[in-house]
Amino acid sequence: MKIIALALLLTLPFTSPAPQSNILSPDDSWTREELRMANTAGNASYLTPEEKDMVIYMNLARMDGARFFDTYFQDFVDAYNTRVRQYGNYEELKVSRNDNYYRTLRRDLQQVKDFPVFWPDRALSNVARAHAKDLNRNNYAGHTSKDGRTLNQRVATVYPKRSNGECIAFGFNSGLENVCMLLLDKGVPDLGHRKLILNKSAELNTVGLSIQPHPRYRYCAVIDFVSLPD
Repeated sequence: MKIIALALLLTLPFTSPAPQSNILSPDDSWTREELRMANTAGNASYLTPEEKDMVIYMNLARMDGARFFDTYFQDFVDAYNTRVRQYGNYEELKVSRNDNYYRTLRRDLQQVKDFPVFWPDRALSNVARAHAKDLNRNNYAGHTSKDGRTLNQRVATVYPKRSNGECIAFGFNSGLENVCMLLLDKGVPDLGHRKLILNKSAELNTVGLSIQPHPRYRYCAVIDFVSLPD
């Protein structure tokens, strides 16, 4: 299984908004046990807090897609649309609740329940980090390294002959923003990121992650997926 898709999200400098104490947190819609189960990267010292968050939010979407859509994703849409309202091309940038990407995401997430969670991996994260740094250093976007190596070749350096996939997102530095935009997959006709994150088997069960700066898009996030034996 190999699913590769690339999201060029935005060129604008986005950061997560500060929490507001008078607004109910999406966390309140999940039990402590559910949040603990999703936090498979909690002890992964090789990941940053935002990289760990990417694992948590992907896992919550897989554990209960409908609830993720109604909680964290709605919180993201509201904050994101408020933030981009200042730009002249707001209508182009905004996440519309009437467009096809939003409606199909709601449909797809309603069918997701109790999917296996992803587990982080140090070696695979090193692969993802090396590629993210390559994108930054050479100021480009793509799944093939500047030296010509493909995803298969990069992953094979640590896990040869394994099913794999990769998501790359640009423009965001937070775990929630990256996961939500990859799930929405706006502008990606084949919805490759969404399909990869929500793959229905435990085949791709391990992830490597890295968020790095990028000279053109400010940030790039690489998520590599691989199938490893339980």
